[in-house]
Amino acid sequence: MRDVRLISWNVNGIRAVAKKGFVEWLSTEKPDILCLQETKAWPEQVPPEILAPKGYRTYWSKPAKKGYSGVAMFTKEKPISVGLSMGEERFDAEGRYIMAEFADFFLANAYFPNGKASPDRLAYKLAFYDRFLDITDVTRGTGKPVIFCGDVNTAHRPIDLTHPKANEGVSGFLPIEREWMDKVLRHGYVDTFRHFDRSPEKYTWWDYKTAARERNVGWRLDYFFASEDLLPRLRSATILRDVMGSDHCPVGIELA
Repeated sequence: MRDVRLISWNVNGIRAVAKKGFVEWLSTEKPDILCLQETKAWPEQVPPEILAPKGYRTYWSKPAKKGYSGVAMFTKEKPISVGLSMGEERFDAEGRYIMAEFADFFLANAYFPNGKASPDRLAYKLAFYDRFLDITDVTRGTGKPVIFCGDVNTAHRPIDLTHPKANEGVSGFLPIEREWMDKVLRHGYVDTFRHFDRSPEKYTWWDYKTAARERNVGWRLDYFFASEDLLPRLRSATILRDVMGSDHCPVGIELA
């Protein structure tokens, strides 16, 4: 049996990143499963080399509104099943979720909401968080391990952003958002990157407007969480800092 490699990436527009070498990157990197967030496209708007790249099946969760949100999953192995609904129309309308069952684990890919725009959007984000964790908890009840990945839109701890003190009152680092991530750990999930690497200045998002990437002034917003029963198989977790094309960089894990 060979190792299985999973990558997650908020591409900030699949059609934009397609013009920046995405197909070439995919053919070089060759992950077994690739989860994308913020695709900002319906499948029918996507060029054929991305809709059906060689060696992959693709699954798309599209929002009601074009040019907004959206997630996709590219996989070499055909899943046993794929679900696109969280069971609530207010969440499904934004195309933020895919859950696929494979032979030895479930994998959920989510683009969690941003709560900065308004109190209503923060409330929506927190409700999405709770609904998502309910779904993964129920899924774990099947006895099969669960992995979830994506842009969580929150930096968990002070080590996960450059200016924690200055951002304590900002959505993305609010105590109530961070408490949900604590809850994820209490529910038996492992932050795979921190399982291996406790060092500072490891980020996955940098503000375009302030050229923050060059100075590494960033936030760690992108995660792979795995249920604890997968720990014996977890070989590595990485941040692919040098992959360009989006304001986020990809993150990955490898399973034995």
